[in-house]
Order: sequence, then structure tokens, then C-alpha cells
Amino acid sequence: MTNPSIETASRGPAEHAVRDQIIAAAHECFARYGYGKTTVSDLAREIGFSKAYIYRFFESKQAIGEAICTERLDRLIVEARTAIDLGGSATEKFRRMFKALTNLSLQLFFDDRKIYEIAALSAAEQWGSAQIYKATLKAMLLEIVKDGRESGEFERKTPLDETCRAIFYAMMPFIDPLHLERNLDLLPDAQVEVCGLILRSLAP
Repeated sequence: MTNPSIETASRGPAEHAVRDQIIAAAHECFARYGYGKTTVSDLAREIGFSKAYIYRFFESKQAIGEAICTERLDRLIVEARTAIDLGGSATEKFRRMFKALTNLSLQLFFDDRKIYEIAALSAAEQWGSAQIYKATLKAMLLEIVKDGRESGEFERKTPLDETCRAIFYAMMPFIDPLHLERNLDLLPDAQVEVCGLILRSLAP
């Protein structure tokens, strides 16, 4: 049996345009009715396609949700990368990255709540989009900590992997869609204070 993802990747521009059309319609349906209440049949009616035709491009509703979730999480990654690339000390890079991720996660929560719920579901069920997002953030964090250690800005005694894991755990309440909603009343003060605590713990 042909792998749907491989088959999709091999299609030409016209097929990719149809795929984008399906994603756009799904975004509108999910934003209006919610991911859980929307079926592939609903999407088919919205676009004017048959359900079977949609399944030519996506093997399931989750695959469509993954595409939307990946697009949104990629935006967070781009902004985090931009914050880091502004330069300066490792301390400033971390401070900017953490703040950017928190602010953009809040923006998604308040401005596009239904899509935020897909991101939370992705995190809860460990979809590929959530795993890639976390892995990318961990790599960025590792980069910053290494930079700080090489410059003498951060301590070197604690094992690098342990340090990065602990920092990531501390960041989760403010950047993970699964947890952010429970901590809204703590913002912005808690994020600033946790950031300060992390940076103090990194001091040599």
C-alpha cells in the first residue's frame, strides 16, 4: 500500500494547491466549530469535494489537524529563532526567546482559541507536530546554554543535559499549549520571575 505522505510529497503544483485549499477550509471549520465537532464529511461539504477525494491528500482528520498545528507551531519557532538571532549575551538571548514564546502562545490562545485547542490536543496526544516543536525548542535552548558556558556567563558544573532538561521543565507552564491555560492568571509576573530564577541558577 502506498504511503499517503510519500504520495502527497510527489504530487505537482496543482495537487499542492488543492491540499492548501483543504487546509484553509479545515482551518475555518475548526475555528468556527472546533476540531472535535468537525468531521471530514463536514470539510468535504464546505469545500465541495467528496470525502474520498480529501482522503487522497490526508489519511485522517488528525493529519489535517497536524498540518494546521505544524503551521502555527512553526511560526512560534521562527519568532523564537529571530529573538535569539538578535544577538547579545546568552542571558539576553534566553530572556528574549522565553518572552517571545510566551507572548506568541498567549496571542494564539486569545486570538484563535479553537486552533489553540488543536495545539493543546497535539501536545496531550504527542502528535508529531508537538514532538518536533519541543525537540526544536530544546535544540535552541541547548545552543544558548552552550554559548553561555563557552563565554563564561553560565556555570559548567551541572551536566549539560540535566541543565537543559530542568530549564525546559520550568518553561513549560508558559509555553506549552497544554499547560498555558492553567497559568494565565500568573502572567506576566510569573514568567518574568521564573526567567530570572533560571538565569540566576545558571550563574557561575
